[in-house]
Amino acid sequence: MDAAMASVIRESGAYGGLLYVLPPDGDALWLVMVAGALHEVTSPWRRIALTDPMPVADAVRERRLVWVADQEEMARRYPRPALVLPYDFALAAAPVASAAAVQGGLVLLWPGDHPPRLGPDERGAVRAGCRRLGDLLRQAADRGDPVLPAGPLRIPPPPAGRVPSPAEASAVSAFLDRLPGGSCALDMYGRITFITPAAADLVGGDPADLVGALPWEALPWMDAPQVEDRYRAALVSRRPQAFTVLRPPDVWLTFELYPDPSGISVRITRSGPSGDAPPPRPVPASAPSRAAVLYHLMHLAATLTEAVGVQDVVEQTADQLLPALGAQAMVLMTAEDGRLRILGHRGYRSEIADRFDSVSLHSDVPGIKVLTTGVPEFFATFEELRSAYPPAVHEDGMAAWAFLPLIASGRPIGSLLLAYRRPRVFPSGERAVLTSLAGLVGQALDRARLYDATNHLAHRLQSALLPHTLPRVPGLRVAARYLPAARGLGIGGDFYDLVRLDEHTVGATIGDVQGHNVDAAALMGQVRTAVHAHATVGASPDDVLAGANRLLIDLDPGLFTSCLYVHLDLAAHRACLATAGHPPPLVRHADGRTELLPVPPGLLLGIEPDTRYPALDVPLPSGCVLALYTDGLVEAPGVDLDDATAALAGLLERTDPTDLDAMADVLVRHAPTPGDDIALLLISPGA
Repeated sequence: MDAAMASVIRESGAYGGLLYVLPPDGDALWLVMVAGALHEVTSPWRRIALTDPMPVADAVRERRLVWVADQEEMARRYPRPALVLPYDFALAAAPVASAAAVQGGLVLLWPGDHPPRLGPDERGAVRAGCRRLGDLLRQAADRGDPVLPAGPLRIPPPPAGRVPSPAEASAVSAFLDRLPGGSCALDMYGRITFITPAAADLVGGDPADLVGALPWEALPWMDAPQVEDRYRAALVSRRPQAFTVLRPPDVWLTFELYPDPSGISVRITRSGPSGDAPPPRPVPASAPSRAAVLYHLMHLAATLTEAVGVQDVVEQTADQLLPALGAQAMVLMTAEDGRLRILGHRGYRSEIADRFDSVSLHSDVPGIKVLTTGVPEFFATFEELRSAYPPAVHEDGMAAWAFLPLIASGRPIGSLLLAYRRPRVFPSGERAVLTSLAGLVGQALDRARLYDATNHLAHRLQSALLPHTLPRVPGLRVAARYLPAARGLGIGGDFYDLVRLDEHTVGATIGDVQGHNVDAAALMGQVRTAVHAHATVGASPDDVLAGANRLLIDLDPGLFTSCLYVHLDLAAHRACLATAGHPPPLVRHADGRTELLPVPPGLLLGIEPDTRYPALDVPLPSGCVLALYTDGLVEAPGVDLDDATAALAGLLERTDPTDLDAMADVLVRHAPTPGDDIALLLISPGA
């Protein structure tokens, strides 16, 4: 796998790559290998849902290569990664597939000076590399050794450079000593691998302490956002970078960074003060670097703005915070009716989380005090935890815990537990960072709970307005489906109904009230009731629609409605149809032939008070299937409506008519992503 990854990077001209796997029946991509890129830069994207607005998710979901040429295009198309990596680089993402199935996704990175288009040879190398990686992943799974998403991240070593001879090494050392200023080298992880005595003297450190350390951790005065930011910029864009920083009390130093695939060479010289140099700010070396904190805050904020429900917040918090903060487990909690409610967890066995779910808020349990007071608690060891909570039992296998309040509108609405497998000291800087991050989660959770409550109410309203069951009619098979729009409240004006009129006649209707809100749903209920009432008294199809039209004119709701009504005579095997601006139905004959019924068009309901609705009378023999549907089943941006209807007819033709439920599922599953509601009613008369 390492060799295949190195090969596709080399042959495509990229400098680095990320390999993701897609578990069978999975809905998320998991990062399993990083080559030529800093692990910390990629840590927020260890797990990417297939629905996330990310290049690799689009590539895998749509089975195509995604190319992002520069920073501007990244910001326009993918604002979330652009916010966290505001650097000039190019990116390609492609699905990794074997002959059997899609196995994952590949992301390749190029320097910022790459041409705006991916060349034919580069595209060919990417496609060939994806095939090789896909075959290797499939072979690993076939032999019982699959690449697991929860396994350790594979980071192949960078290509070994040329080893200089002793004479060359001596000459290089002398060359560096003769240059003004000092020099040092950083590896791909930012650690100092070499530093000249002059450079160590300039930064005021001991070479023995500096080698192997991160500069912004070994030298507190370098813990400024611009320092780590310029290092990240050099690493990601592979372009030279420079910055000036003050070494207290009065020494200004300029750092020039020159990256290549093996690391970064740094030139250090004295200089005058720079206008953008940060003021000195010593911080404890054990606290997270300020640049890293900013990136985590920005990425979490960008991610949580896209979370809509409580479970979204749980998943996004776990996906982002655990790898970013080095924690191994997380629990999200709130209070409900005087009891602790576990909203979600990651890294803990379900039986442990379930044991604390629904315990009284008066219990002496960690997390409850934080939830009720809004004051965070940190425990570096289990002894500290048991000292604060004597009944506590050490059963989770963790060694350090942070209980953080989730604050929204100035009040605690829950608490967040972060747990670590090793003992951990929480210095004041890190405590502030963790509390700030929990504040973002609290605000997102508050919005998500409101969304879930509104969504639940909306679905209850929709459920109350649509028929719970359709009447059983001897000699008639029916199936119905309703799918809310993917946007808005998840409710709308689409409706259907089946009305048993007498022993041998049935009325069927389908319609669509303009809009996707409570007003549309309420009007839908009124229109459906009007159609039902007129049909029950035996009105003809044109009179049923005329009566519903008069109701809308009287109500004057400012919304128009399309509607189709069908009168079915089961004894005579005939149907009489009338439409008010609704898509014409399809009929699948017993021999498999499918046609669009040419129902004479009528005006939408609610436009003209005296509109007439001419009807069409057609035979409806045994074994045929009549398909009534709303436009959400066929309409999609950029797709011709006639072509979409023809495609639906072809699908109806190829589907088994003996199982209407299976047929309905197939038709709905192949519909475009619902930007509109979808209603479907299938009717098939028997002998």
